[in-house]
Formats: sequence, structure tokens, C-alpha cells
Amino acid sequence: MKTPGRAEWTFSIKSFAAAMLALYLALRLGLPRPYWAMITVYVVSQPLSGALRSKAVYRVLGTLMGAGMALALVPLLVDAPELLSLALALWVGLCLYLALLDRTPRSYVFMLGGYTAAIIGFPSVSVPGAIFDTAVARVEEITLGIVCATVAHSIFFPRPLSPVLTARIDGFLRDAQGWALDALEGRQDARVARERRRLASDITELHLLSTHLPFDTSSLRPRTRAVRALQEQMALLLPVLSSVEDRLSVLHSGGRPLEPRLEALLQELGAWVRAGPDTPRTEAQRLREACSTIAPPLDARSDWDALVTTNLAVRLDELVATLQDCRDLRALIQDPNRPVPEELEPLVRARAWRPLHRDRRLAFQSAFAAVIAILACCGFWIATAWPEGSAAAMMAAVYSCLFASQDDPVPAILSALFFTLASFPLGGLYLFGVLPAIDDFAMLTLVLAPVFLLVGVLMAQPKYAGRANILMLGMLGTLGLQQTFTSDMAEFINGSLAQAGGFIAAAMATRFFRSVGADWSAHRLLRLGWRELAGLATPGAPADRAGWTSRMLDRLGLLSPRLALARDESLEAVDALGDLRLGLNVVELQRLREHASPRASATAERLLRGVSRYFQRRSTGRVEPPPPELLGELDQALERVAEAPPTPRKREGIMALVGLRRAMFPEAGPYLPRPASEGAS
Repeated sequence: MKTPGRAEWTFSIKSFAAAMLALYLALRLGLPRPYWAMITVYVVSQPLSGALRSKAVYRVLGTLMGAGMALALVPLLVDAPELLSLALALWVGLCLYLALLDRTPRSYVFMLGGYTAAIIGFPSVSVPGAIFDTAVARVEEITLGIVCATVAHSIFFPRPLSPVLTARIDGFLRDAQGWALDALEGRQDARVARERRRLASDITELHLLSTHLPFDTSSLRPRTRAVRALQEQMALLLPVLSSVEDRLSVLHSGGRPLEPRLEALLQELGAWVRAGPDTPRTEAQRLREACSTIAPPLDARSDWDALVTTNLAVRLDELVATLQDCRDLRALIQDPNRPVPEELEPLVRARAWRPLHRDRRLAFQSAFAAVIAILACCGFWIATAWPEGSAAAMMAAVYSCLFASQDDPVPAILSALFFTLASFPLGGLYLFGVLPAIDDFAMLTLVLAPVFLLVGVLMAQPKYAGRANILMLGMLGTLGLQQTFTSDMAEFINGSLAQAGGFIAAAMATRFFRSVGADWSAHRLLRLGWRELAGLATPGAPADRAGWTSRMLDRLGLLSPRLALARDESLEAVDALGDLRLGLNVVELQRLREHASPRASATAERLLRGVSRYFQRRSTGRVEPPPPELLGELDQALERVAEAPPTPRKREGIMALVGLRRAMFPEAGPYLPRPASEGAS
């Protein structure tokens, strides 16, 4: 473990001060469970003040939603415990399902709404008449904890989100520029390819981080729309870089030298990339004009090298434009008071919503496992009339939700069980050995400080944060600090057993109905991408280039850690970035089909149907190479488009078809144009 620094100690001290303030105020206000205010402080506390404030807002909303549902269900069904158990379990399952589909910090509202209803509802079964008072008290305790945490972390030495966000952006741009140099200079290896896959997860991480920006404490908070615009350009940069790399590998194949004009242009581009963001925008414009000069004129007799060179010229132009936009947007983010330049207005005003990957099946399985775990605890509770049975049902609800986003949540649930059990002796030591001798709040603060400050330091370190949080929550739940001190050994043991029972129920239900391995998860992500690709290639399908790019880059980011853990050797050949490029080419082909001549449009439609059928088969698990006749249709489509009169649409069609051919048939021989003698036939 690294030695804690100033930031970790500052976070721990602020969290402890906020927790003790919340406890003090809750005691003075006479709230029934003051320790819930303390628990809330530690639950919402985050090192970054913007993330804390957004989590605080979402937690209040989720608590209100859960309390409202508990108020609706308990009085109505209290005389039918089986139906009440089923209703609360289904509510938790529904909220968990919605939270897993959302995949943004906003999902916290749904998750809290689910298990807050369980936390309020199950203990109220024995005293249904007090459900309103219980719900109001819980909202008050949680809101008090949130206010104390927000004040402490926002006013005293706040750690703004903006510098962290800009540092991540700078890191991404450095890596992307390194990739651009590697591509322009023809360097490739497997290690670099794995690192590039991680760039996709960086984009998703930046997207999620930026959702906290409206809540940040920085006086120089960047425009949220500028950050979103930069993310869109960063997302477009990856497939463009991949395409440039691929087209240059074709032209380099067989050790052939590049055309002198192209070689000179690549050297100029490399120098521009190395120069970084300080180069004037006019230099980027000059290079874009130079890119257009290397594209040869195209007709029906243009050979494969000519088609690939034209494609490369367009992709190099896109690379310069996109990278320059990234640099300009980064400068705008660095100086939020600067007016938006005219050339960036369309990007900044574009849509801010970025669609992410959703897996409805896994979300349903997670929700179903949560329902089963809760019902199992409720069934045992009802059958045995166990006084602490409500605690088991509550814990099953909470821990079925907390780790549901993982491929296999069981190890995390069991780890949480271990650290919860580890907190019991420490909590018991305080409960039976220390607290009976305490008679004022100042002494209570002094005796709690050593342990709470040390655990708080661990909470500030990402490597230990999860386990430290569980340890802290276990201690606070065990102590159960209230107006009047009580320590009952039988109640302590019963409560500990109930919590452990909830953990075990959650782990067992998750193991039977939800757990999957890295191999299975990686294959499923690939199949979902292929299924969407099949739909994208259906003639007449909407051509949503930005949406496809966003979802596929998100899947690519999700794939990276799973491929690192996978044991299936077939996954080593996975090229999800190639699938992304393929989809973008399909989108371009859809647009071409709408504006091409009837003959070219019919050829493109046949080709799209063939692509759609192939990926539909792949999405069902049939691993097979693309059919050879599809290559013939591709070459025929290339011939039809190449012989058309020169127009911007013609160039777009050439780009799409060359990209499609390289993505689906990378090992195929060069496209052969029709001989001149057949031109009149």
C-alpha cells in the first residue's frame, strides 16, 4: 500500500467531520436512527467534489422515490406478507433493471429507489402504523447526511473535477497522436493494438466523468457542451486512425515503395502531429488541401492501388480535420471564458447525448437474481418468524444491486461479506468495551476518530476504496448510534447473522441466475455488435453514424478488460475496431444507395442484403468466413461506382466499398478492374 498523501488525509478528515456533524445534528433533532445520517455521509463522500454533489442529488431523488413506494405498498399489503414480499422484490428488480440499462451516474436514482423501498419497507412490517413516520425519518436522516457531506467537501479544500477531466483529455490526445505517428510511419505490433483498444474505454470513462460537470465546484468549469463535442470528435478519431493504418498497410504490402508525393505528404503530416496544438489552424487547412492532391482520378479501369489511395486521401483529410478540432476544443475547454470560435459553433451546438451499449438480457437476469434472493430471505423470515429476518431481506436487496454490473458479481459479494464480518469484532469492541464508558459527544468523537480516520484514508485510494467502504458501513451498522445507548449481545449476534444471511442469499441467487465468465461476456458483446450491424445493413435502415460509433466504441471499451481475462484463444483474433469501421462503411453505402443511379443502387442493395444476412448468422453464434459471392458483389459494386461520372457521391461510394472490402476480406487479392476491351460490352 502506498503511503497516504495530503489528499487522502484531507478527504478522510472532511468525511469524519461531516459524519460527526451529521450525527450531532440528528441527535439534537431527535431523529430515531441518527447513525443513518453518518452512514449517508460515508456513502456519498467522493474525492472529487463534483462527483459528490451529483451523487448527493441523485441519492435524494432515489430516496424519495423508494420512500414513496414503501408508503404505497406496506399499508396496502401488510396483512398479506407473501404479497408484500413479492411486491417489494419486484420493485427492487425493476429499479435494478432500469439502473443497469442507464449506465450513467443517473442510474443511482433507480438503484436507490429500489433498495430504499426494501430498507424502509421490510422493518416496517411489524409496525405498519408507523410507516409514514419511518419513511419521513429516513428521508430526513439521509438528507441531513447529504447536506453535511456536501458542505464539508464543497467548502473546505474542495477537489474540483475539471483538472482531473482535462488531464484525462490530455492523456487521450497524447495517446491518439502517438497512434497517428505510428500509423503514418507504418509501425504496428500486438501490444500497441491492445493499448489502442483501451482508448475506447477512455472515451466512455470521460463521458461518464463529464456527467458530473454541472455539479463541479471549480470557478473555471468548462462548458459541458464543449466537453461533449470533444468526446464526439475523439470517438470519430479512432476509426479514422484505424482506417489510415489499414490503407497504408495495403500500399506497403510486398515491400513496395510509396509514391513520392504520398511519402512526402506523410512526412509533413508526421511533423504536424509532432508539433502539437501550437501550430496555427491554417497549417491544418493547407495539409487538408494537400491530401486532396494525391487522389488519382477514378474511372472503370482504376486499379486497386488507385482506389485505396483515394480512400487513404479522404481518411487523411478526416484525420487532420478531426485532430485539429480536438485540439481547438481542448483549448476552448482550458479557457471557459473564451468565446466559441465560429468554426467550432456547429460542433458545440450539436447533440450532447451519447448513446451507450445496453444489454437487456443481462439486466433482466440481474433483476431476476435480486428478486429470487429477496424472496428466499423473506420466505425463511416468514416460515421461522425470525425477528431479524427483515435485515436479511434488506441486505439481499442492497448487495444484489451494488455489484450487478460485473460479469460475475459473486466474488465481489463474498468479498463484501468477508469485510462485513471483519467489521463485527471491531464494532463489537466499541459496542461492548468502549462506548459504555462514554458519556458525552466530545469523548465519542475522540474514541471514534483513530479507526474512522484510518478507514477514511483507505476510502480515498481507488485500490482499497470498495473494501474500506464495506468495512466502514459494517461498523456503523453494528454500532447503531442512537439517543440512548444500548448493547444487547443476543441482538448483536442475531443482527450479524441476518446480514450474513442476506449476503449469502444474494451470492447464491447470483451464482445460479446471473454469473457469467469473461469469455461468455466477450462473445456476447461481439454478437450484439454483429446483430446491430446486421440491422444497420438492412436496406432502408436509418443511417445513424454517430450513434453506431458511440455504441461500438463503448462495446470496445467493455471488451478490452474482458479480452485480457479471456481464455478462449479464438478471441485473440477479435477486431472490434474493424467491425466499427465496417459499420461506418455500411452507413456510407446506405447513403450512396439513396442517391446513386438505379443500376448502382440495385447493386448496393444486393450487397447490403448479403452483408446483413452474413452478420445475422454470426450473431447467432455461427462462426464462418464471409461467403465468396459477397466478394464478387463487392467488386461488382466497385465497378459500377467507379464508372459513374465524377461527383462527391462517387468518392464517398468508393470510400465505403474499399473500406467494406478491407474489413470483410482483408486477405483477399486486389480488386481487378474490367479490361478496357470489355468497356463497350
